[in-house]
Amino acid sequence: MTDDGPLPRVRAACLALPETSEKVSHGQPTFFVAGKQFAQFRDNHHGDGRTVVCVRVSGGDEQAMLLDVDPETYSKPAYLPSWLAIDLARADTDWSHVEDRLARSWELAAPARLLEAGGR
Repeated sequence: MTDDGPLPRVRAACLALPETSEKVSHGQPTFFVAGKQFAQFRDNHHGDGRTVVCVRVSGGDEQAMLLDVDPETYSKPAYLPSWLAIDLARADTDWSHVEDRLARSWELAAPARLLEAGGR
């Protein structure tokens, strides 16, 4: 993957959020807030040929609704129940939307003290 691919954009969006860090988890660049996972970048994960970022959602209802509304953008990621994978390989990727979903995922994982302090 080149420096102009999706990982640098995902990395920049994630690391701009308060108290975030990155480490490799299960062979994938994974992002944490205060030690809790909120996003994972996957490129050809287990040979699936896809480039996605996985984010938290509030629960099964939100996951099902988003999968139903936009199945070309969203999919269920392997090994992460109640999360969504966002397709990053599309030519029309809406990066503002991706950044919003990353921030929302951060909010779902962040400790109360960060949210009470104004969050992002």
